[in-house]
Amino acid sequence: MDLGSRGLPALGLDELARAEPAESPVATAPAEPRAPAPAAAAPAKPDADPVTRLRVLAEEAASCTACRLHEGRTKSVFARGNPERAIVAFVGEGPGYNEDQQGLPFVGKAGQLLDKMIAAMGLSADEIYVCNVVKCRPPENRTPNPDEAAACMRFLEGQLDAVKPQVIVALGRHAAENLGVGGGGWRGRWGSFAGVRVMPTYHPAYLLRSPEQKRPVWEDLQKVVAALGRELPSR
Repeated sequence: MDLGSRGLPALGLDELARAEPAESPVATAPAEPRAPAPAAAAPAKPDADPVTRLRVLAEEAASCTACRLHEGRTKSVFARGNPERAIVAFVGEGPGYNEDQQGLPFVGKAGQLLDKMIAAMGLSADEIYVCNVVKCRPPENRTPNPDEAAACMRFLEGQLDAVKPQVIVALGRHAAENLGVGGGGWRGRWGSFAGVRVMPTYHPAYLLRSPEQKRPVWEDLQKVVAALGRELPSR
């Protein structure tokens, strides 16, 4: 498949297409190991249909008090996309201010960039599922603590098990670590989570601060398109 540089203009990368790929920045130290998740209510029955399972999980997340993040919650931020048709799941770190207000993931500037990335891959809104590791906004948009991520993992695991995507894209190192693919040289290397292939790449919010890193991210997304057996849309 000729992946070339198609789709780069949609990400503002047409000028970088002729340049050498940017080197990855030095990785920071991995986050502390996740603490065991506290006891929680029983999840939806695994034999229930995906929509029902996700509805039950969303209701549980909305009333969850398993960690302190719930104390500042306006709305729990569960997911967006089509769980019945999604072939790719995009997993971020946690909601920001706009997401906390609207109850939907990736609706701010980083979300607008993510939508451009998805469109450049040739994926429709019906073919994706977007969620975060934690469902409540961390104060000051900080990285979730290990115990907070651990408390939310049952929701993320339930979501991915219900949706059953062909590929998971981990957005940012924190998401990658919680999906078990955040080791050294983490970006751009295939891993797996619960039997599903995972491609870890940089978070869209990081790309807004460091636009020179859009090129390596586009290379990662091209690998996902190839894994799906798809062709990039024509320019």
